[in-house]
Amino acid sequence: MNTIPSVNLNDFTSNDPVRKQNFVNAIGKAYEEIGFVALKGHFLDDALVDNLYKEVKNFFDLPVETKQKYEIPGIGGQRGYVSFGKESAKGKKEGDLKEFWHFGQYVENDDALKAEYPDNVIVKELPEFNKIGKETYKMLEKTAKYVLRALALHLNLEETYFDKYIHNGNSILRPIHYPPIKEEPKDAVRAAAHGDINLITLLMGAQGRGLQVQNHKGEWIDAIAEPDELMINVGDMLSRHTNNKLKSTIHRVINPPRELWGTSRYSIPFFMHPISSMKLDVLEGCIDKDNPKGFDDITAGEFLNERLVELGLIKK
Repeated sequence: MNTIPSVNLNDFTSNDPVRKQNFVNAIGKAYEEIGFVALKGHFLDDALVDNLYKEVKNFFDLPVETKQKYEIPGIGGQRGYVSFGKESAKGKKEGDLKEFWHFGQYVENDDALKAEYPDNVIVKELPEFNKIGKETYKMLEKTAKYVLRALALHLNLEETYFDKYIHNGNSILRPIHYPPIKEEPKDAVRAAAHGDINLITLLMGAQGRGLQVQNHKGEWIDAIAEPDELMINVGDMLSRHTNNKLKSTIHRVINPPRELWGTSRYSIPFFMHPISSMKLDVLEGCIDKDNPKGFDDITAGEFLNERLVELGLIKK
């Protein structure tokens, strides 16, 4: 596959069973073949998107010493600010050419989970920043819920199979700023080749060239969304849970051509994580004689911790 398929969530949420099944078939096929789709019909409206980008740019334009006030030690970068070059891809020592922010879950009616997750960090200089971030988080979480319902049907599970695992899940909204490149970046790129840790990722800001996806032939193809589309991909947790039936695809963000080095790039992924107690054991329906069980049993929390150590965000 050399292009990213496009699907419309309105087909799934319609009352038309044929449209709904066509969506399930299309997204299932795409995730088995390349692990990415471009999605229309999500729950973000234009005004919310515009306001979010305005607030995100306002934050990253703050002085470095102001932003660093919001870099919280000891929590592996799970909330607040992570400064430029701190994160690297698994197995790569060069830091990515980016800085970012993390909004986390807004826990409802679960004191144990509320205690497990770090608190969200409030930016005092920007009174609308946290409010707009929360609204965006909720709309992307709602979109992700319906995508996972479609995937549950594709996997011959109950439609609401994932609901109990993603309610109050450890999901993250990550506004990223790739600053202008000021000197030849030796071996570093804006985001080195990697797979995501989580169940699925919903990406805002893939409208310009930069994001590339590796197909099964090892070829890098551009993943460019239309203005009204989110780019959504399978993460390692879902790939593992489905015995690699649904593919977690390696992707990267390349540096722009030299004439565009002076420009910033912003992208905003939403990493849909389940609660940490979810078992990622391989689903029985994804095991057969041609595809024996390929992964050991593990919980989502254990898997996340392993990967945060590998990424350099948690020190052993």
